Amino acid sequence: MSENQYVELPASSNQALGIARYAIDFLSDEPGKSGEPDGQVYERTRLFHTDAVVCGLSALALRTNAPTVLRAEALGYPVGDHTQPIGRAVRHGATVFGSNVPVQVEKAIVANSAAVREWDSNGTNFGFNPRLGHTAGEFGHNDFYPVCIAAAQLAGKDGRDALKAMVCLDEIRGRLAEVFSLKSYKIDHVVHGAIASAAVFGAMLGATPEQIESAIGMTVAHYIPFRAIRAGKQLSDSKGASAAISTEAAILSVRRSMAGFLGPRDIFRNPEAIFRLFEGPGQMFTRVGEPAKNPEPNDASPFNLVLARAGGDFAVMGMHFKLGLYEHQSAGAIQAMIDLLSNKPELLEDAEGGRIRKITILAYEPAFGIIGDPAKRDPRTRQSADHSMVYIVATLLRKALERKAAGWTELMLEPADYGPEALVNPRTRALMEKIEFAHGGPEYDRRYPDGIPTSVVIEDCDGVRHDSGLVMYPAGHARNTDAPLKAILKHKFNLLGALAADEPEPIIERFERLGELSSDEIATLHDFEIAEREALE
Repeated sequence: MSENQYVELPASSNQALGIARYAIDFLSDEPGKSGEPDGQVYERTRLFHTDAVVCGLSALALRTNAPTVLRAEALGYPVGDHTQPIGRAVRHGATVFGSNVPVQVEKAIVANSAAVREWDSNGTNFGFNPRLGHTAGEFGHNDFYPVCIAAAQLAGKDGRDALKAMVCLDEIRGRLAEVFSLKSYKIDHVVHGAIASAAVFGAMLGATPEQIESAIGMTVAHYIPFRAIRAGKQLSDSKGASAAISTEAAILSVRRSMAGFLGPRDIFRNPEAIFRLFEGPGQMFTRVGEPAKNPEPNDASPFNLVLARAGGDFAVMGMHFKLGLYEHQSAGAIQAMIDLLSNKPELLEDAEGGRIRKITILAYEPAFGIIGDPAKRDPRTRQSADHSMVYIVATLLRKALERKAAGWTELMLEPADYGPEALVNPRTRALMEKIEFAHGGPEYDRRYPDGIPTSVVIEDCDGVRHDSGLVMYPAGHARNTDAPLKAILKHKFNLLGALAADEPEPIIERFERLGELSSDEIATLHDFEIAEREALE
């Protein structure tokens, strides 16, 4: 491993301080320490950021609850010249989507992060890096880019600086996801993003390594969200806004540290913080359902951490795009259906689906457990429908029957597919009854999270079985090299952008040019109107 290409933080080191120094160096101009990602890394990050933004703008346009509430809250905290600046800030506030009013920075971040996450349609990572043997498999999403834009607005940075900060933030949270599985202990995956947010925001605003270390310590010691927000039928706004709320706390922690507050140091080796409580020789608790062990003296975290500094091997390159609104675990089934229907267009001849007798879907755990829950065979809310395999596939099939087409762009699932009328569509409900979803067993399980191992068999009205074969890397997956990704994403940007504006192209174009924007253009990045459409819910 090239010493100059990677930064290694051993388990025996103070990794919180190491992350702080990494972020400061990465965002500096110091040769040999400054981040030097390849052009492809910047390009992929730019696409993920534009993707997140159009998701957020469309969620606000359709007046979804949490983004609307948090945006209104943020606008209630305007700032003026009298406000105490933060670090090297040249401006006093940041902006929310669709506004030029500077507001308190943590309020802008919580509002914008909640908006980009609302549809659950932005980028995803699975914490899988077999090259290093780092395969903890924690989920994560590109919810945290508003941190970089807000910090750039405060510090007078340009678009290239903001884009570089996004690469750094994704690198920290993505590599943490590879080495520590929060979900194994019922802790929400957003903790990794909150840690990365504290590091990058602090680095952009001129915090010292010790101040950032203190902020990371506070974030971990004071603000750990549990997966109670995602339990069963008790879904609330807290689920979609979890990343936003944790990041708001992380930014407040940075501000307090920079003002002189001292948080816990060396948090990754702290024997009573979440990492060593659950893993390593000194652990006090184990995975849910396993007996606890007696803690032993230990001066190491449970993992080594390797962070890229230069080249093309950055975490963002292994992250996956969602090509519409659906739980990412269903991407393999969607691809299998598109492949089958494209190859067998005669299955679409009867608009009622009469040419199809039965559909059998086989997938891996955790897909079967997350989106195959029997309770989700009868979804009544958007949040349950977009996590229901049978609803997702039946809706896709209904659209294919209506349009006599079977491509990603023709069938892309959008907000209207989860609206009140769509949820009770009689044709969708009839098609749902034809779908069986089963666990594929060890052969499927061992292939995840390298891929999204799924297969679909459609039995037609004549009893002939049409088998998709095993789908591993559906369109949008980081290891898919066949799909016209940019064309599909352009369709998605326009589809969701049209919900936010009658003429969305100029808005989309400014975000696609992010790396070319001046500091003044970053300051006014969100200065545009968002259309008000009929509320989805």
